[in-house]
Amino acid sequence: MKLNNLNDLLIHELKDIYNAEQQITKALPKMKEAASSDKLKKAFQDHLEMTEKQIERLDKVFEIIGEKSSGEKCKAMEGIIKEADSMMSEKADASVMDAALIASAQRVEHYEIAAYGTVCTYAKQLGMDEVLDQLLITLEEEKKTDSLLTEIAEKSINAKAE
Repeated sequence: MKLNNLNDLLIHELKDIYNAEQQITKALPKMKEAASSDKLKKAFQDHLEMTEKQIERLDKVFEIIGEKSSGEKCKAMEGIIKEADSMMSEKADASVMDAALIASAQRVEHYEIAAYGTVCTYAKQLGMDEVLDQLLITLEEEKKTDSLLTEIAEKSINAKAE
């Protein structure tokens, strides 16, 4: 895909995010399985369900802009997930593993916050209000998930891991 203008870049970035979200739906069940904390397991399950809705929202965005829902391979998310997989293969105390899982999940969230923030800026610049509205919903969900993970870490997991 040749990038001639901001609209082309928006489409390119949306395809990257679309693939990243699909990778996340495959990683979250493994992370949930590796977690020992019930709160963390629930957070991963809730985020999986939210991610599935976010993919549906992206499908709607692609429909609005007249593009096919598809994804360019998101190498960044692939790397973040590989790191998480590597961490899950380590021998660790359950609470230490939970802390490591939160760190991995927050890397995912921070990538998504940056990616959705960028496409929101592009959609706003291009006057794509309906697209922007959909993307802002997801951006706020990602921020809330990040905050929830921080709360779980600070209120229980990190102290247990200590």
